[in-house]
Order: sequence, then structure tokens, then C-alpha cells
Amino acid sequence: MTAQSSHEPYDFIVIGAGSAGCVLAARLSEHSGNRVLLIEAGKDYPPGEEPEEIRDIFGASAYANPQFIWPNVTAKFSPRPGNAPDTRPKRLYNQGRVIGGTSSVNGMAALRGLPSDYADWVKRGAAGWSWDDVLPFFKKLETDADFDGPMHGKDGPIRVQRYAPSRWPGFTRGVMAAVACAGWRDIEDQNAVFADGFAPVAHSHTDDTRQGAAWCYLTAEVRRRPNLTVMGEAHAERLLFDGRRAVGVRLRRGGETIEVRGRQIVLSSGALQSPALLMRSGVGPARELAALGVEVLVDRPGVGKHMMEHPGVNFGCWLKLHARLPRTLRRQMFVGLRWSSGFEDCPPGDMYLIPSNKAQWHAIGERLGLIMLWVNKSYSTGEVKLTSSDLNAPLDIDFNMASDARDMERLVIGVRLMCKLQADPAVREHIETAFPISLSDWARRLAVHSKFNAAQTFAGAMLMESSAALRRLMLDKLIADAPTIADLEHDDAACREWIRGAVLGHWHASCTCRMGAADDPGAVTDPSARVYGVEGLRIADNSIMPTVPCANTNIPAIMIGEKVAATILAEG
Repeated sequence: MTAQSSHEPYDFIVIGAGSAGCVLAARLSEHSGNRVLLIEAGKDYPPGEEPEEIRDIFGASAYANPQFIWPNVTAKFSPRPGNAPDTRPKRLYNQGRVIGGTSSVNGMAALRGLPSDYADWVKRGAAGWSWDDVLPFFKKLETDADFDGPMHGKDGPIRVQRYAPSRWPGFTRGVMAAVACAGWRDIEDQNAVFADGFAPVAHSHTDDTRQGAAWCYLTAEVRRRPNLTVMGEAHAERLLFDGRRAVGVRLRRGGETIEVRGRQIVLSSGALQSPALLMRSGVGPARELAALGVEVLVDRPGVGKHMMEHPGVNFGCWLKLHARLPRTLRRQMFVGLRWSSGFEDCPPGDMYLIPSNKAQWHAIGERLGLIMLWVNKSYSTGEVKLTSSDLNAPLDIDFNMASDARDMERLVIGVRLMCKLQADPAVREHIETAFPISLSDWARRLAVHSKFNAAQTFAGAMLMESSAALRRLMLDKLIADAPTIADLEHDDAACREWIRGAVLGHWHASCTCRMGAADDPGAVTDPSARVYGVEGLRIADNSIMPTVPCANTNIPAIMIGEKVAATILAEG
């Protein structure tokens, strides 16, 4: 279908067909009287026409492919250097730019977070977002293949399943045996049991196919609705206002500029693109916008600020042949440990550790395992800013990770745990060597999916298999300036220095348009997701989170889509 002209307004325009946007379009168009337009900057693939890389349940097949992610998005991860010159490197930050958004390219973990996360949201001004308020929407979105009872949904659009321990590959079994030996127990279900412990990770896929938001919510039947229009490859340039009322959006599509009008506009473009669109439209920090020549409509200083992520670091392990991922499995992560650091003022369940039985899509990555650690309840905040009012100008993205002392010190605690686990006999049975990871530029270039990189890594893997000395040389080329595990275990200063250079995120950007009370100057939306200072405009995506939850953020984003859609429909 083609977009309606500006004199025939839609009832709802949803900008961004990601995890929350697909939900909104599907739910709002269930009511035949609502004319709904869903806009996606990337390509639209109708059901049955999804590329193989997106269907694949090994996530790197999709997120390593440049055609499915936002181009030229780079970010600073390390903590800001204070008064010293800022020489921090920028690294690629993958966000989905395709129908389904990041749910089409992510790792598919289907975790909800902890009740304490949502209690914290309420404390920060998001009334109506407590655990009891959000649980019905978590249940509504899922069909849990493994668990019944009052904590689980059985007839939602997204199938959720886990891998039993009998299916875990050798390296994964070894790491979790070491975890159990260290004293943690199997709690079986991290979506309903909130104690410390390990459990099979819930994932949003079947045994062989991704369960992204686009194909679970925008089914062939939904797309046949005459009141729903899906417009792909349309990049939102700026919102249109009549006074302070949002009335539409200006788009770039196929080399043309078009305008579409709507009675209500919902931004669902994610924690990076939603604030960017707001700021290009004159809603944001007035001084920053004016300096870029953007006409200021509403001074909302919180737009783009308070950005949060889950800072983490990784150990790599060269796997023995028997410990590697078998060809019968595509999924590489199976089980995770949620644990409490005991650090002052930090809540239970504030840390997470997970083994990965494959590090990357290519031949070298197939031979490497990872022990992945991150701060589950983080406190460091960064920001995303415009560098120009131009639609195609790069964003200035600064995560400022591990800048809060609580995050840095808990990462040190977590690194010591990884040192202990990799030395356990149950792990050593499955690995040749372990090492801290701080990737070189060459390694980052190899991670991009291409035939040339496939050939390079195949040749490199054969050399690494042939000789321990060659393997060490190749690992030194892949891993830039990393200390030894002994250095990290015994030298606090060396450990912190490595963390500053190696810290990375997990594609969980959030909180850049956070919900809050009307008297909170940093809040961007009210608890009903309405943008303060304007009318007819809401935001529904990870950007409205007051804080990032103790979970991968895809399922919470879908929950937000369900809850905001229900709020809109209840208003009539």
C-alpha cells in the first residue's frame, strides 16, 4: 500500500518498526476504525520473504551483516577521561535497521528483569509501571514452551523456549560445572524465580527460526488489514508541528521528500534514533540545539541524556575439538548465572555471567568460546547528541561506561570470578588456553560479514589449528594489548586499566527519553509515554525506561509496546 497524502491524516503514525513499533502497529490496527501507518527506515520483508541471515538463530549472522544495521553508527564506550584530552576510540554499535528493528538481528534472549527494576521505575516517577503492572503484558506477549502457572503466558505471539542441560555443548557444561562447584544452584527459570543462581536462558526462537517482532506481530493476516499501512525504506527527517501539537512527519524515501499527517504520532525508533528525531524537530536541550542552528520548539534538557547500558568484559577460550559447538546446533548461548555482588547499595541480582560456545560467525570464531560478564544493574550514564541538523550526519554517542565507581568495582569483582572459573578443572578439560579480550581493529574488521573475511578467517583458523606457536601469534594479532589473566587476578590497577579499555555494551541502549514525574526536569515523557511540552506525541521504546532493567532489553521493549498500546486504546 502507498502512504496517504498529507490532507488525509492517519489516526496513528508509528515511526520505527522495531520491537515496540511492530507491537503498536498490530495492536492499534486491531480496531478497524484506526487507520495506522508504520514507518521503517530499513527494508520491509513480508512474512515468508525474510533473508536467511535474519531467520538464523545464531544472532551474529544478522548483526554482522551491514545491510541489516544502521550504517556508520559508532560510539565511545570507555569512561570519560576527566580533564585530559578525550582520545577514546569509537567502535561500531550495531542497531537493527530493518523490519523488526533490533529484534531481527539480536541474540534473542527473552528475559524480563527483576521486580526490583520496576519498583525502581515507580520510585523514579513512572507510576503504573510496577512489577504487578507490567507482568500482565509480559505474559500477553509470550507463549512459554517450558513453564505454566501464573507467571507465564501460553497464547502470546512470541514463542519462548530454553535448552535443557542435556543439549548443552562441552564448553558450556564445563563452565556451569565450575559455577555449581563455586556454590550456585540451578533455579531453572530466571523469569519467575528471582534468587541468585543459574538457569537455561529463555530465548525468543523455535529450534530453527528467530521469533522477531515483525514476524510474530505483523503476520500475513495482520498485514491484510485495510487499515494498516507498512512503509519501508522511509527515513524520518523531522516531526511536523502545528504550534506545539505534533501533526505528522517529513520523510526521505527513494530520493524524495514526502510528508504524512497523523492525529497521533508515536516514536518507536529506539534509544538512539528517537532522541535524535526529537532533537532534529526542536524538542531537546535548547542550548545544544540552538548551537546547531535547530529552531527550538520545546526545551527538554533530558532528551538524549541519562543513556544506560550493561557494561561488560569478556574472556576468550581456545576450545578443544570435543568442546566446540556441534553442527547440529546453531544457538551458541544456553545458560546464564545471575548473581549478587554484595557491593554496597547494590540490589540482589546485580551481576550476570554467561558462557558462549562460539565467539563469531567466522571460522576463527567457531573455535573460540567466551566467558561473558556484565553489570546487570548499572549506574553509569552517557548521552547521545546531534552533531548537525542534517539527517545523515553521524550521532555523537558516548556511553561513558564504568564511569560510576559502583560499576567499575563490581566489574573488578566479576573479573576475579572469571579468573577463578577459567582455572577450574571442569573448564580446563575443554580449553587449550584462556585470555582477556581487548579486540584489535583487525579483529573488528573481521567481524563484518563478507566473503573476503570468510576466506581470511578460514585460512587463519587452519594455521591456528596446525601449531600452538602460530595460534599464539594469531591470538596476539586479534587481541590488542591485553594483560595476562594473572595480571588481572593479582593487580587491581592493571585490572581497572584493562576494564577501561575493554569495556563494551550488549546492544541494550536505553533511557535517553526517560519517563518521570511532571516536576522532574530530566524526564521527557509522563508515565503514559506522552512527551512533555507538546501534544499528540508519544514515545514507546527502550528510550523511555527510567533505568535499564537487569535483563536483555528486547522482551522489555515488546512489553513497553504492549502496555503503551493498551494505554492508548483505553483512552478511546
